[in-house]
Amino acid sequence: MYDTVFFTLPEYEANGVDFLSETPCFLENVAEHNYQGIPIITGNVGGLRVSASRSQIKVKDGSLCKFFLGNNFQTLGRRDTQLAIEKLSDLLHLPMKKATVTRMDVAQNFILKHPPELYFRKLGALKYANRLQQPNGLYYILNGGRLCFYDKNKEQKTHRKEIPELYQGRNVLRYERRHAQRLASQFNVEAVTGATLYNEGFYIMAVNQWKEGYQAIQKINDITLNFQVMKTKQQMYKMGVLALTEQVGGQLELMAQINDAQKRGEISKKQAYDLRTAVNQACQLKEGFTAQNEAIEELTKKIAEAARFYR
Repeated sequence: MYDTVFFTLPEYEANGVDFLSETPCFLENVAEHNYQGIPIITGNVGGLRVSASRSQIKVKDGSLCKFFLGNNFQTLGRRDTQLAIEKLSDLLHLPMKKATVTRMDVAQNFILKHPPELYFRKLGALKYANRLQQPNGLYYILNGGRLCFYDKNKEQKTHRKEIPELYQGRNVLRYERRHAQRLASQFNVEAVTGATLYNEGFYIMAVNQWKEGYQAIQKINDITLNFQVMKTKQQMYKMGVLALTEQVGGQLELMAQINDAQKRGEISKKQAYDLRTAVNQACQLKEGFTAQNEAIEELTKKIAEAARFYR
């Protein structure tokens, strides 16, 4: 389930290796730099970018999965992660299992019935996150990382990269959770190192966080105006909100219109909050007013299956 992983190995964990004089021997496209009087050496190993100073080595700007498996349509399971780190250690002649992990992406690709854009439209708000709709994807900005949903084939074409035969002409949605800051704090562990990644307990925790990130997103159900279940005035009012939501183009569109009205000064902050609350409550009805969208049901099932068979 891992893809991109960034590492930092400090000098005191390198068994006496002199980074500036020894490490460049194992790199390609070596270049020397000087940053504020500090000598820096950069180069590549297996498609990963490496930078070395006297005090530390950084490995970044590349996919550990692609480094080991040849592409990142696949992802690294626990055993493959261990083998990938051992391979990187052998190439650099360094104990990368001791390196601190500074970024970690947990990801999976899904072949689905419909184009990915259809699924993006059914993923709504996420508490404590900013939702950013992009031309080819959807991002939720979190404290310490982000959730990313995008069309994997379009991304490959944009970067002029080959698409494996299995995925050619298919609808491929990529969901990844990027952990980019304070990883130890996010997972409540003392440190996250290369060896931590393939620890069974940590790996299960990382996959569960990936799944739970998706589960926490409010799903936009299909609205069904079911008069057979409408028994009270309160239910009728909420059905009216549902009808309005459907008329204007869905929950997100109505929320956007409320926010725009607040910005124009047509309604107060309190009024905007009350209106958003009414919309959210109506769209969360489970009493026969809404039906789970077929596409979201498909994606939810596939994400649950991926997490269940985590190894």
